Amino acid sequence: MFKTIEQKFEVSYQYGLHFTENLFGIKNTLFRDVIKAYKNEPVKLLFVIDDGVAEAHPELIQNIKTYCLQYQENLLHTKSMVVQGGETCKNDESQVEAILKAVSEYAICRHSFVVVIGGGAVIDMAGYAAAIAHRGVKLIRIPTTVLSQDDSAVGVKNSVNAFGKKNFIGTFAPPFAIINDTDFLKTLEQRDWISGISEALKVALIKDDVFFEYLEKNAHLLRERNMEAMQYTIYRCAEMHMHHIAQGGDPFESGSSRPLDFGHWAAHKLEYMTNYALRHGEAVAKGIVLDVAYAHLVGLINESDLNRVVQVFQNIGFDLSFPLSSEKEVNELLNGIEEFREHLGGELTITLISDIGVKYDVHEIDRGTMKNALDLVNEISKLKVK
Repeated sequence: MFKTIEQKFEVSYQYGLHFTENLFGIKNTLFRDVIKAYKNEPVKLLFVIDDGVAEAHPELIQNIKTYCLQYQENLLHTKSMVVQGGETCKNDESQVEAILKAVSEYAICRHSFVVVIGGGAVIDMAGYAAAIAHRGVKLIRIPTTVLSQDDSAVGVKNSVNAFGKKNFIGTFAPPFAIINDTDFLKTLEQRDWISGISEALKVALIKDDVFFEYLEKNAHLLRERNMEAMQYTIYRCAEMHMHHIAQGGDPFESGSSRPLDFGHWAAHKLEYMTNYALRHGEAVAKGIVLDVAYAHLVGLINESDLNRVVQVFQNIGFDLSFPLSSEKEVNELLNGIEEFREHLGGELTITLISDIGVKYDVHEIDRGTMKNALDLVNEISKLKVK
């Protein structure tokens, strides 16, 4: 008999998160420099643009073409295609197929780039398409919302929805680079402006009480669209996410713990139950407060800290009530706990907090207590916590 042949190897990943304004202004060489750092010759580029971004920035496509012509010794523009934005694009197989078709038609290969410009859902979807084309086409992410700039676009995951489950189909595929352009934030609706702050509060609550205090102190400035406060919030949140991915020991989530998904078991289920009428960040805000209320009811945190968490979300402008009208819907929401476990597999691991800035993992959830937590959140959401 032949002996078993064993093999072990490691793959190193490295990518940068860049910060700029007016990315495709002729005098801004950042995008050219990112491509040039890969290969100092013309490189094919397929641009995938969120339709909401294209509408809010009608000059964008022409600016991209002009920019690529200016730097044609490095940038070869093939096509700027506009795709449907929002979570709907992750429920529509034709969106992925359209990108794959363009990759084929314009001969985008592993030495070419898909450049996706949009919110987190479009970046998820286009990243998935790039990851499965030729077993992996290089990807540059240009996120255009607060949530995608501080959270979803800075990680290594790509996905689409299927079988009524969020992110059921997807890949782990690190991008070549991420570029945050502040100018895209200026045209956001208020809902999208505040939505991504929930992810900053999430990471602060489980990792950094000083950052939480910053968000607490600057909640009204953030609500009033103060750009300086938002830029710091995005920078610090993204920094902490990237540090966790690199230093947390489980970048591809092969274990059972997902601390960066604090509050997300309920959020994912709520998005589906509302047919994605809720923004992801809005659902995350509700999910975080629900889990903090549960942590209070089981004795992990005191009432004062619960009230602090509720107040900062309210001061930023979040509606924390749960849109559930029957016991059946409550039970459907709670079924999201098992779906959350199933998505990762292994032992159920739900991240709670035992103090501001301190995560605490539990491996079982009492449904009765969680229902009580839900009632508590709905009650306090009607009040302005003082």
